[in-house]
Amino acid sequence: MKAFGKFLLSLLSENPVFGLYLGICSTLAITTSLDNALGMGISVLAILTVSNIIISAVRNITPDEIRIPVYIVIIATLVKSVELLIKAYAPALDQALGVFIPLIVVNCIILGRAEAFASKNGIGASALDGLTMGLAYTLSLVAMSSIRQILADGILSLNNPFNSQTIFSLPIIPAAYRIAIFKEPIGAFLTFALLAAAVQAIRNWQAKKEVK
Repeated sequence: MKAFGKFLLSLLSENPVFGLYLGICSTLAITTSLDNALGMGISVLAILTVSNIIISAVRNITPDEIRIPVYIVIIATLVKSVELLIKAYAPALDQALGVFIPLIVVNCIILGRAEAFASKNGIGASALDGLTMGLAYTLSLVAMSSIRQILADGILSLNNPFNSQTIFSLPIIPAAYRIAIFKEPIGAFLTFALLAAAVQAIRNWQAKKEVK
């Protein structure tokens, strides 16, 4: 139980979105629904994990002078593969996410972990780092999209990305109490600010606890 607690704290203390403030543009743009959040989150998680593994495997044979271009080529290849798979098997998700799928190439989280961790550590550790950071990113998107969808639409729903059938739809807030502004860009900024403040408060509490 303690190990699980430490794992959860690490997801918060090293959270790429609310802790390191990386990948914010796509986070603000696509978190209008749980469908979009899970689609983008799982895509980034898969690309981040596989790119970490490949970059770790080739780190000893990659000259320092060209390491960044090599990383970008690896990441771009993986992103294009994921984009084609989404276009083929989940066209509704592809239409919803639009340009943000190919823009994963320039997501600071992926290139940042490649440079900061995968290029300096073994394959196993790099794979675990990719999974942890990818999961933290996905949970960040899910948290933001759930709050925005509930406040703006009054429901929390999830559709199957392969056939658009509804998996679940939970009415939570009556129509008279819904706040439509959370569907707009300003709603994304407000939600991000509140969650980032909450994560920072937890980090401060953890730091004080460690000092004691």
